Amino acid sequence: MKKNIFLLLLCLSTFIYAQKFNKAIDYLNFVGNENENISKQMLRYAQAVAHSKRGAAINSRRKKLIATVSKSISKIEKAKGYNDNTYKDQILSYMRLNESLLKEDYAKVIDMKKIAEQSYDLMEAYIMMQELTKQKQDEAFDKYKEYEAAFAKENNINLINSNSSELGRKMEITNAVFKHNNAANLTFFKANFQEITLIKSIEANDVNAIQQNANALSQYAKEGLEKLQTIELLKKDTSIIKSIEAVFNFYIDEAENKTPQLIEFMVLNESFDKIKTALEKTPERKRTKEQVDLFNKKVNEINKKAESYNKTNLSLNNNRSKFITAYNNTVSKFFERHIPKG
Repeated sequence: MKKNIFLLLLCLSTFIYAQKFNKAIDYLNFVGNENENISKQMLRYAQAVAHSKRGAAINSRRKKLIATVSKSISKIEKAKGYNDNTYKDQILSYMRLNESLLKEDYAKVIDMKKIAEQSYDLMEAYIMMQELTKQKQDEAFDKYKEYEAAFAKENNINLINSNSSELGRKMEITNAVFKHNNAANLTFFKANFQEITLIKSIEANDVNAIQQNANALSQYAKEGLEKLQTIELLKKDTSIIKSIEAVFNFYIDEAENKTPQLIEFMVLNESFDKIKTALEKTPERKRTKEQVDLFNKKVNEINKKAESYNKTNLSLNNNRSKFITAYNNTVSKFFERHIPKG
């Protein structure tokens, strides 16, 4: 029993000793390793955001990242700093800010993602919140690098850390991927949301609303085509831009060429309903030849226009599905192509 107690005390002594640093380089490496673990988890979180539409999966990865940061904070708190603890306090300040961003700001981003597609304003707010949170994190990381450089200079250490540099490079690329996609997606969403509004007005047979929404769709799609030309490309990759251009050209054709055909049928159908109602209210013996002829004429017109209306609707549905599916697939492939592997 005494032997076991001795071994336990020896292990504890070894653990405590391992947390003391007699050389500045050892303490710098200790902190650097903790930050590298966080950076790896951050990259995995970014990959989850890029490749998963499920909020639960993204939130699960966020919680793992928080646990990693919290564990690093605890390890740095328990370990003795080097000299006057200035660098230790700076690093803890940086990590606690990171922890706070992950617990609060990133949680808000996930919550906003759930409702972002309800309106253009909500989508814009979601993307802005996402970018603001990332900006805060980048600024905090820049501070960390300043603290690291100052500590190294003070202790005559030449900073060479290929692993950290490689992780930093991967995160920079990942940030650029999201920046390009966010700009393109916001441009796409404005016209896409307007088309959804147009479809609802068509389903409601509201001719005035249909005309107004079709005009707005055409305007947003044309403005979108111009806006797309101003978006900064990533490695000259135009795939997302080209796929959205195809969607916008479909929207313009839908608004300017196909929707008038739908409206024409609706107006004709409304006119037919009035003639039919008037005829049905007239006793058969009092119906005039002109009334019956007009009714029959409208029946023939309706039958012809109904066939054209159905063909137009079918064409719109098929092309809409084709272009939107192509866009979604393009975004997925864009992420796969450009986001670095962990």
